[in-house]
This record gives sequence, structure tokens and C-alpha cells, in this order.
Amino acid sequence: MSDVTRARHGRPVHHWRRDVVELAALFTAVAVADAVANLIGHGPDGPALLLISAVALLATVAFHTWWARRHGHAPPTSDTGARSRSVEGETGPSGPTAGDTAAPSALWRMRTTVKDAPGSLAALCTALAGRRVDILTLQTHPLGEDTVDEFLLRSPGGLSAAEITRAVSEAGGADTWIERADAHDLVDAPTRVLGLATRTALDTAELPLALRQLLGRCTIRSLPAVPPASRDGAGGRGDGGPVEGALEDTVMRLRVPEGGVITVERPYLPFTPTEFARARALVELDARLGPRVPRGQDELTLPEGNAITVRRADTGDIAAAKAMHERCSQRTLGMRYHGPVKDADRYLNHLLSPRFGRTLAAQTPSGRVVGLGHLLWDGDETEVALLVEDEWQRRGVGGELLRRLVGMAVEAGCDSVYAVTRAANTGMVAAMRGLGLPLDYQIEEGTLVITARLDAAPVGRGLPYDRARQGGARD
Repeated sequence: MSDVTRARHGRPVHHWRRDVVELAALFTAVAVADAVANLIGHGPDGPALLLISAVALLATVAFHTWWARRHGHAPPTSDTGARSRSVEGETGPSGPTAGDTAAPSALWRMRTTVKDAPGSLAALCTALAGRRVDILTLQTHPLGEDTVDEFLLRSPGGLSAAEITRAVSEAGGADTWIERADAHDLVDAPTRVLGLATRTALDTAELPLALRQLLGRCTIRSLPAVPPASRDGAGGRGDGGPVEGALEDTVMRLRVPEGGVITVERPYLPFTPTEFARARALVELDARLGPRVPRGQDELTLPEGNAITVRRADTGDIAAAKAMHERCSQRTLGMRYHGPVKDADRYLNHLLSPRFGRTLAAQTPSGRVVGLGHLLWDGDETEVALLVEDEWQRRGVGGELLRRLVGMAVEAGCDSVYAVTRAANTGMVAAMRGLGLPLDYQIEEGTLVITARLDAAPVGRGLPYDRARQGGARD
């Protein structure tokens, strides 16, 4: 077995040069001792020769000790493939200190703009390599004379974002943006886009979430369609509103099938034409597939023994929702809508549209809808709202709906959800407290805003449409 093979298996490796030196020293000492013994036994200068032999022996021992300390007990780095001590402990601009090498590595997402010229990317990569930064993925976004390069980096733990940015700037990078990444960013762009397309194909309500995951931290809002009379001759809006299907630096506007517009804003980082094309492709896929909502349902037995079914709802349930409104008291409607309730039905088309969120309906075995729960995308925040008709209140219907809505928010990656109600709405307060999540309360002029932070474990039982995907739900 070779020295290299033994080193790979963790066994000690002794270099032949050191062994030869030690053996020669031993033979020299034995020869000197033998010569001294012969001279002492046969010559007149025995004591003097004995003293000389002692000095020679001490010199040999001293030389052996010096050699062992200088060369250590490990083989040279050239024989093992290991890095030398000077490289591992290097300091200065080309590497971190020896203490930094022991720190865990860090993942970074970085964007920078370079000139679209030969050698510009090579200079950037060389600068990163000089800091011992590993490039895991690279995407390029052409911008005419410039190119936006997007990196996923792994750096030594002791290297700060400022040091990476400084190195990139010295190599010709401009408008550099960097933030910490995690293991989810290790998925390559094509795989991520295909996964988001699959989610969008399964559920219309997934489109805003897919756009948010595709484009990073951004604010997404859906605007209603504008009547043709309000548009100017250029195809825009006569009131100075947005132009559909346009990219304006940090604002993206995308047309949706029903004639409205989805606006995406990301003030901290301009969008690139490549990102705009990807987002528009997702919207076009959504338009071609048409309205679709998973039809799975979950049959439950309430604490009092009543059976109800929880399912997804959409605009096809407007008639049933209006009928439930007519059975609700003015007090119940006022708790839900916080204002005039005589025209509360006009909100239903918006609330039940998958474009603005997700809705769950609770219905009796006869098919009568007795409760509605809404999870609404509000820019970069998420709102939950409940309405349960009077006869079915205090039976656990609202709590069942709320747990499932919060479970959906957790699955969608939301950091928190909030509910707006009146301070006197003890039922909603009890339902939010029943989640077992950290809650924040804000009260202003009788209006109560309860925010639940979703950094705790997911709440509630399985989602209705999850069981449908697994074949366990009944349509």
C-alpha cells in the first residue's frame, strides 16, 4: 500500500528521507562508540578518548533533536496534497485569517452590473477567487451595453458583505446589491420556474405567490379592469394610471385575463428584462389555463356533534354567499365589514376571486353555506377575515376556518397574518388566540388589529386541497 493510500485511510505516513537520516545518525553513534571502546581498551589515552566520545554522542543527540523539531512528524505537504500552514493561516486581501477558516461558510445572493465587454466577467471572478469566494451559480441579464450578473456565492465565514462588495467594485462591478441567502436558493433558475409554473397551473390563487417567489421580496397588488372610455388613444389610462404589460425600472405591470393589472414593485432592486419575461410567461400560462380552484373538501364533526364540510370557494359561490348575508344580522355584518352593511354584497366578487387570495366555505350536509373565511393578499402583507352566520356562531366553525387559512399562509411562506375587527368581537379574538401563535394587538378608535406571527410551528390540521392532491378528498 502506498504512502498516499495510507494517508487517505487515516494511518500515519513516515517519509523515507527522515528515516534515512535517523538511521545514519544511529549507525554513526554506534561506530563512534565502538571505536572509542577499542581505543580505551588498547591505548594509553583512555580517559581523554572517553570524554571525546561523550561529546560526540551529545552532539549527535542534539543534531537529531534539532532535525526532528524542524521537520516535525508529518510528511511534506507535497506528498499528501494538504495545504501548507502558510496558506491556511494566510492574512491580507487574498484570504482570511487562520481563525476565519474555522468559521462556517456563508451563502450570499449578489447582483452587479458590468460592461458587456470581453474579460469583464473574468475580472469579476478573479476578484472573488482572490477572497476565496466560491461561485455556485451565475445568471446573466443582458442590458445592451451592460450586463447584470446574478451570483449565488459561498464565502468564508469571516468575510463580510462589505469586503465582497469592495472586491467586486475594484474589479469593475457597479450598482452592487448583496444579501444573505439560504439553502432554498441553491435550486437553479429553470427548476424554480418550472416548480412555480406547476403551482400556478394547479390553482389560480397561486399566481401572486409564484411571482413573489420568482422575484424575491416585492409588493404585489391587483388592480381592477379599467373601462375602455377611460383609456387614452395610446392604449394607456386617461386618469394617468398604469400601462398594462410594461416594465418601468422598479415597477412591473402585467395584464391578467379578466382585464385587470397586477403591479409588482421592488424599490430596492430594479427589474431586468429577463425577469419581466419570466413573470409575463407565468401570467400568460395562467391566462391560457383559465379559472381553476382545487375542489377537494374536508368533512368535519364539530364539538357539538354537527357535521360540516370545509372546501375552497370562488366566484361560483356568489349566490350562496349572498344568501348567507341575508341570513346574518346587522350586528354580525357590521363586525365583519366595519362600516355600512346594506351594500356588503358588492364586496363578494372581490373577496371570492382567486386573484386576490383564497376563500374557504363551511357548508352543512344540505349544501347551505354557513361560514366564509378569506385569506387576502394585501401587497406584501396577508389578511385573514371570517364571517359565520348567527345560528352557527360559538360552535367552532370560525376556529376551523381560521386554522386552515393560517395553514395556507404558512405554506405560502407568509411571515404573519393580521385580522381587522372591532374590539367587541370576542369571537374573533378567541379564534386568533386559539391558534397558539404569538399575537400583537393594536387598538385605535374601537378598531382592533390582531397580528399573528407565523415563525412558530404550523397550526391546524391538513389543508383541504392537500388531501385532494393526495386522492383522499371527495369532490
